[in-house]
Amino acid sequence: MSTPPSSATKVFKGVAASPGIAIGKAFVLEDMDLAVGRWQVPPEAVKAEVTRFRMAVAETRKEMLGTQQKILKFLGKSHARLIEAYLLILDDPLISKDVVKKITNARVNAEFALSEAVAGAVKALEAATDEYFRERRHDVLDVGRRVLLHLLGHTLQNLDDLKEPSVIVAHNLTPSDTIHMRTQFAEGFVTDIGGRTSHTAILANSLEIPAVVGLHEITRHVRPGDMIVVDGESATVIVNPVPDVIDNYRREREIRLSARRELDRLRDQPAQTVDGRRMTLAANIDSPEEMKSVLAHGAEGVGLYRTEFLYLNRGTPPTEETHFQHYARVAQSVLPYPIVIRTMDIGGDKLIDMGIARDHKAEPNPFLGLRGVRLSLKHPDLFRSQLRAILRASAVGKVKVMFPMISTLEEFRASKKMLEECRMELRKEGVAFDEKMEVGLMVEVPAAALAADTLAKEADFFSIGTNDLIQYTLAVDRVNDEVANLYNPLNPAILRLIDQTVKAGHKAGRWVGMCGEMAGDPALAAILVGLELDELSVSPPLVPQVKKTIRELSFADCQAATRDILDDPTEENIQKVLRQLKKN
Repeated sequence: MSTPPSSATKVFKGVAASPGIAIGKAFVLEDMDLAVGRWQVPPEAVKAEVTRFRMAVAETRKEMLGTQQKILKFLGKSHARLIEAYLLILDDPLISKDVVKKITNARVNAEFALSEAVAGAVKALEAATDEYFRERRHDVLDVGRRVLLHLLGHTLQNLDDLKEPSVIVAHNLTPSDTIHMRTQFAEGFVTDIGGRTSHTAILANSLEIPAVVGLHEITRHVRPGDMIVVDGESATVIVNPVPDVIDNYRREREIRLSARRELDRLRDQPAQTVDGRRMTLAANIDSPEEMKSVLAHGAEGVGLYRTEFLYLNRGTPPTEETHFQHYARVAQSVLPYPIVIRTMDIGGDKLIDMGIARDHKAEPNPFLGLRGVRLSLKHPDLFRSQLRAILRASAVGKVKVMFPMISTLEEFRASKKMLEECRMELRKEGVAFDEKMEVGLMVEVPAAALAADTLAKEADFFSIGTNDLIQYTLAVDRVNDEVANLYNPLNPAILRLIDQTVKAGHKAGRWVGMCGEMAGDPALAAILVGLELDELSVSPPLVPQVKKTIRELSFADCQAATRDILDDPTEENIQKVLRQLKKN
């Protein structure tokens, strides 16, 4: 007998993972808890217990490879590589050796040995400073649960069981789950956990499935059969809305679909104001899997290629060849446009996972600690491997390199010196690269913005990382709900730092871009145009809307409005100026 649906309307806010509106009945996927009992295995049964575990791993691998083939069929090679991350976890010593060792030495059951190993890995990832790495703990948990399912002989619900238009409600979803949503009855999904950089979010965007993640306890508040509305743009989920609300969302969905068709027609048009000011509109990506979305939305290249994913779930650092294969593939696929590759922006904690810096101490404030270029310079072998690969990739595409977390001229010079040493090595080896590859830096530390005139003399370009620039300037943790109201891109100090950076860059004949979330907000586009930025780099799905907004603006009006705001940066005046721009 099925559980009757509840009736009271509830509204939840989460993290926007994939845009669109979904309406349907709740299909609640049960979750597999990794907490299992412990029992002693008799000495004579240890070998059989190890064999049982290895068979479960083998079955899990077979299942993952099957999923990979499905993704390959429906989405192509780039997305099929998502499963490679899961296979890497499965082959990691954490699974392949540590669990066997625990079964053998402690003589415990395989389920308990597995749960302990996974818990340790998750704890380490939770301490990471980078959001991308923190998100990977969910991948480790997913792999652990799948092995556990085979150990216990359990079978969970399958999305193939859907019989009517439904919204999937789950604690988390794996790429395997998501690919099943191609069924005509899967309208969208919501999850307790996850973020914008999760593999599930990436797939949802590619499949164009509306999704909201990071809802914390949505599974505790929804019963099978509850009516649900998912707004993937506002990250809103409404459980059991009244009929009028459902009708309003159905109308809104039609309006958005019509608007999207209109935006699609702008794909090959330039981001140019009505009076001829041309801007470059590029895309930010976290992995090669997003390239399909970059091209589909009409971005003019990749303005920020975050390379942190290459250091994920590894017992050893990625090789130069691993780096090169990833960079070359993306650089070639985005031609004739350029790609800006940011060198690793990871914290020191990640080095422990890769068998480096075992003496690394936990940092009380990792955001102000050993991360970004600071870590790269401290570990030159790691840095050199990445720089050589970036240089090699420049021979097959229009590659530019960018250093993160630069706060002094000395740091930038040291980074360039390392790059020049790599150039010399490659010349001696007869390896091709672009001798004129542009070298830039991220302006995300207030010290860099204040010293932009000096840095501009030695950099080929700036890219303003507003997420950290705002966070560091205003002393506001952007993921802390208690102070989120203070995280304001239009704070006078932020606007002045951006203005100062752009002017310093232009005075030295350098181009200046912006790659933070501020760049992707259409409501702020007029100010950014007025600040005379040369490039905006945003999440791929945001490209069409930002482009449309720019094409409706007058550069002259934007300049005048921005000067007005810089002269009188009060909240009242800013809103007045923005309202006036909308009227124009």
